Amino acid sequence: MAPPVPQSILDGLTDVTMPRLANERPPGDLARVGPYILPIQRSEALVLGSGAAGLRAAVELKRRDVDVVVASQSAFGGTSACSGSDKQTLHTANSAGRGDDFQALADALGAGGAMDEDTAYVEAVGSARALASLQFMGLPIPQDRLGGVLRYQTDHDEIGRATSCGPRTSRLMVQALAREAIRLEIPIFNHTTGVRILVADDASPRAVGVIAAAPEKRTAENPYGLTVFLSDAIVLAAGGPGELYRDSVYPKHCFGSLGLALEAGVEAVNLTESQFGIGTPRYNFPWNLSGTYVQCMPYIFSRDARGVEHNFLTEYYRTTQELASNIFRKGYQWPFHATRMLDFRSSLLDLAVYRETRLQRKVFMDFNRNPLPAPGDRPFSLDRLEDDVRAYLEKSGALLEAPIDRLRKMNPLAIELYKRYKYDITRDPLEFAINNQHMNGGLAVDAWGRTTLAGCYAIGEAAGTHGVTRPGGAALTAGQVFGTRCAEHIASMRKPHKTVNSESRAIEAAVARIIDALKSENGLSAKSIRDEIQARMSDHAGILCKRDDVNRAKTAAAALNQSIRQQGVAFAGANEALRALQWRQSALASEAILTALAFYLDRGGGSRGARAVCSSSGDQVPQGRSGPIEQARFVSERPQDRAEQIHIRLRDEAFVCEPRPIRKRNRNDSPFFERDWPDYLTGAIHDPPPG
Repeated sequence: MAPPVPQSILDGLTDVTMPRLANERPPGDLARVGPYILPIQRSEALVLGSGAAGLRAAVELKRRDVDVVVASQSAFGGTSACSGSDKQTLHTANSAGRGDDFQALADALGAGGAMDEDTAYVEAVGSARALASLQFMGLPIPQDRLGGVLRYQTDHDEIGRATSCGPRTSRLMVQALAREAIRLEIPIFNHTTGVRILVADDASPRAVGVIAAAPEKRTAENPYGLTVFLSDAIVLAAGGPGELYRDSVYPKHCFGSLGLALEAGVEAVNLTESQFGIGTPRYNFPWNLSGTYVQCMPYIFSRDARGVEHNFLTEYYRTTQELASNIFRKGYQWPFHATRMLDFRSSLLDLAVYRETRLQRKVFMDFNRNPLPAPGDRPFSLDRLEDDVRAYLEKSGALLEAPIDRLRKMNPLAIELYKRYKYDITRDPLEFAINNQHMNGGLAVDAWGRTTLAGCYAIGEAAGTHGVTRPGGAALTAGQVFGTRCAEHIASMRKPHKTVNSESRAIEAAVARIIDALKSENGLSAKSIRDEIQARMSDHAGILCKRDDVNRAKTAAAALNQSIRQQGVAFAGANEALRALQWRQSALASEAILTALAFYLDRGGGSRGARAVCSSSGDQVPQGRSGPIEQARFVSERPQDRAEQIHIRLRDEAFVCEPRPIRKRNRNDSPFFERDWPDYLTGAIHDPPPG
């Protein structure tokens, strides 16, 4: 048996200290807009967001001698630096000896449908480069004695392409990339949040920069701390819309840039697609409970308002063996998926937890107790597990009696992580619920990360590059791949900057819109907007939804935005002014998601990915121990919907949806060195594809 990992090593992988940021640079100019005087920062490229994707883009731009600056709402406070799961995953081509190749990986990335084939192949090919360069920058990716990367199986991944540095993998990525950004002397403007994209329209609309709010830098002439960033290219890398749901595993105040971009007319795609799964509640320490947290098979129970315990999973699973084995399978089948509610599979557990919390009960994992037996069945036993579960535990050396011992053997970092936030799971049960975790959709981009607005790119969770499902951890890799891709494209397109009158007009128009949105007295309160958005999204756009409910929610969301346009958002001080603008944009994002979802359902769309579309006339119904669960009867997915995407954009204060086929890739058009090398040398690879 291998000796326990020393505490010093566990501490180093859990307490990831971030470097001190590089100094900001002084403004190059000032802009007078009415009574306001705003500093101006000029650069060739601006990156909004300082997570793993944004820092990758900034580093790759600087390596290509592009003058780049980064603006961040909270450096080291976003999703990359603060979120994760038991073994936060990087997903790349595997070394498991199963005949894998880039095409097979691309097929796995797009297996759930509604993903562009060129995007999937770009991510597959770029994954090896992304992983190797992270190792070069110091990311401690685990290896075997011969230098092979250690791999394991994760969500929607039957091959075993996942690897991990532990629960802090993405934070370690941010640390490595931040050190490289500082070494390259990239200016990083902290506590500086983009609130309006500057769009010039001399010939056709083009992004020329961003107005950002830095409340700590407010002055008498600039009471909101507004700063003008002018650049030839902007990269949106501020993450996903984490504040949309009441039940969320995002860190607090992660607003993302979806609403910001929609407001500027940028097109979005696949907003119907998200991920939901079990995790600790947001009011505690939000964290996904995937991997070994459930593979150790803790006892899952609920407590009602009187403090009475309920072994509620026995109302759903027929035997102790079936119950325990499906707790285990949540480890690599973490996201909720409608079809996995059927045949007593792992998402039946998600349904059970969801329904229990709707009864106002709190749900817990107890790592000191094994699952209690189903009525009339024998107690839990390691000798009566299903074959795949028994084999995994045996290979892990974790055939131990108590869940906490199995967890300590398989992943001691999972225990250490909660200790840092004053939760001792070796002693106390851990509360959890079904949370919104990730937006698979986002801004529509091409194979270089370009959005529909010229000069504007999107990467990471801001970009809608994923389809309906994705292998666990593929999002981290996608951010690294497209961070590099957009940097390559921006560098190829660079040209001497010319100041044009439309920049001044864009600044004046943007400032006027910002001021008009803020009402210090009669506007709607940010709190009321937040409560309405989060309740509506959680109650009507979660894992179970109904067509009529979604349409009513869409109508209510549109009415809220109309009220915001008419009344503005109330605030008191520069900090609240920033929050008011962010909640205004969140209201837009919420309406866009509900509009796209209603459009999908009205066209006959069925259950897929994140949501079960429930209907009394549904053709599928989950079974519990006592029979059909009619409240969860759902409509199956239509195969033809996998071959298209729903695009949406804001036009004249209303959202317009359009279905389009996914972009196909000609698999017979194989690269040929002598034929294709000139395109690389001349930069023709960066041009739009012919036709």
